[in-house]
Amino acid sequence: MDRLILTDKLESLRRCVARVETRRAASVEELARDPDRQDILSLNLTRAVQLCVDIALHVLAARGEPVPRTMGESFDRLAELGIISEPVRQGMRAAVGFRNIAVHSYRAIDWAIVHGITLDRLDDFRAFAAAMDGLLED
Repeated sequence: MDRLILTDKLESLRRCVARVETRRAASVEELARDPDRQDILSLNLTRAVQLCVDIALHVLAARGEPVPRTMGESFDRLAELGIISEPVRQGMRAAVGFRNIAVHSYRAIDWAIVHGITLDRLDDFRAFAAAMDGLLED
């Protein structure tokens, strides 16, 4: 596994999460009225998900694992290998679902869900990053 790649991707992930934290709205209504904030949040959340997928694929490839068929499956494989916990797997799979909506159906985004993610689900990304940090310590 290329530790530099993993380290760089983890740093990018942390920047995305920090950006979401600093730009999240106090309420769903505030978010719904602010297209610039919507763009900042959806872009950084989407990037965060993609970085997690990229990291997962990098780790799996380094271990000689077969290529997952879907983004969500990459987290299933990490959980099967004991690299991430079941709650992290579930959180990351849900994040992939958000990413797919954000990338493919921007107008269909439910800003209440985005608001909830910014308040309640950023720890999923942090827990994933912590598990990957553990691989760097090995």
